[in-house]
Amino acid sequence: MRQHYTFPSFLCLITAFGLFFPACKSDKKEAATPAGAPKKDVPLQVEGFKVISKNLAENLEVPGSLQPFEETEIRPEISGRLVSMNIQEGGAVAKGVLLAKLFDEDLQAQLKKLQVQLEIAQKTLERQQELLKIQGISQQEVDLSELQVNNIKADMELVKVNISKTEIRAPYAGQLGLRNVSLGAYVSPTTLLTTLRQMNRMKLDFTVPEKYGQLFGKGKTVHFTVAGSRRNFSATVLATEMAVAAETRSLKVRASVVDSDPALLPGTFAKVLLNTSGTGETLIAPTQAIIPQARGKKVVVFRGGKPEFQDVETGIRDEDFVQVLNGLSLGDTVVTTGLLAIRPGSKLVLKKVE
Repeated sequence: MRQHYTFPSFLCLITAFGLFFPACKSDKKEAATPAGAPKKDVPLQVEGFKVISKNLAENLEVPGSLQPFEETEIRPEISGRLVSMNIQEGGAVAKGVLLAKLFDEDLQAQLKKLQVQLEIAQKTLERQQELLKIQGISQQEVDLSELQVNNIKADMELVKVNISKTEIRAPYAGQLGLRNVSLGAYVSPTTLLTTLRQMNRMKLDFTVPEKYGQLFGKGKTVHFTVAGSRRNFSATVLATEMAVAAETRSLKVRASVVDSDPALLPGTFAKVLLNTSGTGETLIAPTQAIIPQARGKKVVVFRGGKPEFQDVETGIRDEDFVQVLNGLSLGDTVVTTGLLAIRPGSKLVLKKVE
């Protein structure tokens, strides 16, 4: 049986559809808005900081390494067999002490032979000089005899130098390391016999970022600590490298350790504490107000309830504040909270200003 609709019933259906579709559109709009997101017409509550002028000092902690003031690898100058050794492992030696001796009997034999030749040549020269006084010989013969004497003396000096090369002596007073060879071994200039270190003085090597390089001139005092000791040691800067390392953009600094302690051993890792002492009155801002960018840095300045993104150039910093070199003026208010939610054109309300 076919059903018929009257005009009032049809009107009711149209009205129901009209009410249903706007409701769907309203639901879609509400679903498109993320839950908890601030509405455009609702101001965002933030905290701020009024830029002030202050003498800012930066405390840095950089890694360092302790080194002996002098360190030398003891190696022979020539090849030969070790006939005597005076290397007491870990012992202290004075400058010039004989550490090792190579076989030199062949050189000693050459020296004795030359000494005999020299005696004969000198006697011959003396006789010819007497004959020259009575015109019994020419001046040329006397000159040739004198030349022979001088040649023998030069050969003797050469042999003496070679003999001295068989003697390995301590170049300075210090402490010996471990012995790497035994008596009777055949050694060459590539053979490491032992290591000599000057332990009564130490030096400290560390690097600082390039922007602080000018602060660490000769004579500046730095402090450092090492594992195994609670002392705070001091060192005086000796010199800095003449160029900044291109790979790390840092400058190498070398200092002489003032203190002495059994805990200070070569190769020990040191924590170097650097106090830059400040550069006078300068503008500062909180570190959390700085927004890193791909190229440079920005801050959000509060101006009349609106945010203004401002490029800034920063300098040294400490735990709480950073030096602002360019981009801000004294008395500007920078935003310190809610930075991720702020967009150009956002409405801001300061709930706290430091």
